[in-house]
Amino acid sequence: MAESEWSFKSAVELSAALTARKVSAVELTQDAIDRIERHDGKVNAICVRDFDRALSAARDADAALARGERKPLLGLPMTVKESYNIAGLPTTWGIPAQKDFIAKQDSLPVTRVKDAGTVIVGKTNVPLGLGDWQSYNDIYGTTNNPYDLGRTPGGSSGGSSAALAAGYGPLSIGSDIGGSLRVPAFHCGIYAHKPTFNLVAMRGHTPPPLPPLPFERDLSVIGPMARSAADLSLVLDVMAGPDPIDAGLAYRLE
Repeated sequence: MAESEWSFKSAVELSAALTARKVSAVELTQDAIDRIERHDGKVNAICVRDFDRALSAARDADAALARGERKPLLGLPMTVKESYNIAGLPTTWGIPAQKDFIAKQDSLPVTRVKDAGTVIVGKTNVPLGLGDWQSYNDIYGTTNNPYDLGRTPGGSSGGSSAALAAGYGPLSIGSDIGGSLRVPAFHCGIYAHKPTFNLVAMRGHTPPPLPPLPFERDLSVIGPMARSAADLSLVLDVMAGPDPIDAGLAYRLE
C-alpha cells in the first residue's frame, strides 16, 4: 500500500506535528480519505463514509490550531465503530431490518471525542448484532484483514482494527463483551483496551431502534483502539467519566 509520511504515525506524533504546523488537519484527513478510496474496495473496513463533514471539521480544526487552541485530539482523523450513533448516519449493528435507521444525535462517547477536536471520517463494519469474532453482515458485506485479504480482521470491532492497520487514521473506538476489542487488535497488530466496567458512559451505543438512553450490560464496555499504546490513554482520558444524566444534569432527548 502506497503511503505518505503521515499515514502510519501515532496520534501522539501527529498531534505534535499539527502543533508545530508541519502538517495540517486537512492534509491528514485527506490522506485518510485517499487511502480509503484507494484500498477499501478490497478491505471493506469503512461501511459508512462521512468525508464532506470530515473535511469541514478538519478546516475548523486548522482554524482552531491557528488561533493557538489546544485540545487532546484536535485535528486527528478517526474512525468509529458502526454501533455508535452519529447524527445523520445509519446505525444498524449489521441487522438487515434496521438498514434504514438513521441516528438523530451523537452518542455521548462520540460527542466527547468530537469536543476533544477529532475529525471523524466514517464508521467501521461489524458482524450481525456485534456477535462474532469476524466482521460481516448482509448490509455491508465482509471486512478483510489488510495484511492478508483472505483472512479476517477479527470482530466485532474488526472494521476498526482493519481501518487502523490500513492507515485510515491513527484512532478508532470500539466495544467489547467477550473480546470484541481485544481479538481484532490481535488479528491486525494494533492496540485496544477494554476499560473497567462503567468507566466510560455508553449512552448512544445501543442497538436500533432503541432510544439512546444510558445503557449498562454486564461485561459490556466501550473503549479506544489505536496503533500505539500511548494513544489508547489519550482517547480513554477523553471518553472516560460518568453520564451527565446519572449526575442529575438536565438532558432532553430529541
